[in-house]
Amino acid sequence: MDKNQIREVIAGRAALELKDGDVVNLGIGLPTLIPNYIPENVHVVLQSENGLLGMGPTPEAGEEDPTLVNAGGGYITALPGAVSFDSATSFVIIRGGHVDITVLGALQVDEKGDLANWMIPGKKTPGMGGAMDLLVGAKKVILAMEHTAGNNKKILKKCTLPLTAAGQVNLIITEMGVMEITPDGIVLQEIHPEFTVEQVQAATEAQLIISKDLMTMK
Repeated sequence: MDKNQIREVIAGRAALELKDGDVVNLGIGLPTLIPNYIPENVHVVLQSENGLLGMGPTPEAGEEDPTLVNAGGGYITALPGAVSFDSATSFVIIRGGHVDITVLGALQVDEKGDLANWMIPGKKTPGMGGAMDLLVGAKKVILAMEHTAGNNKKILKKCTLPLTAAGQVNLIITEMGVMEITPDGIVLQEIHPEFTVEQVQAATEAQLIISKDLMTMK
């Protein structure tokens, strides 16, 4: 798979986790592709931590409104009935447990559900943003990420980068498969047909538990 195909596979599978009526926060980068794949019969409310509930799709080129951007500064639209407010109110929504699902990217994740997704020591970073609050405030945390970064494994026994939060990740979706974080470790629930279990394990530092009901990736 090329880069675009990888991103399409991940975003398309992550979209299937969203249920009708969910309030959903999408992280910057790959997660922003997810609205393109939400089934037509599923209606979710997208929340942006800079202060919007009812976020719509990315506008067509030339249709951008400079007053409508997401938390990463990318242009967005607002659906009919959307409401905007200050970021303090937005974080009350997040910290109050009113976000059903957040889908984030990752630099590293480990078998305990610890996540590092905000900095690499020695490199300039704009800060953690709302990820820390989303990880502890959302009811379900999904990572939508490429399985590896070049030759570097990203699903580890223990994160080595500074953590964003500990023990909060529920599900990992990559181009190779779908993995659930459990008290016993990482369970491979679905596998992409282009890969074998051996290939997925070879690309993963943590020891995977292979589900007895392992299925082809949806």
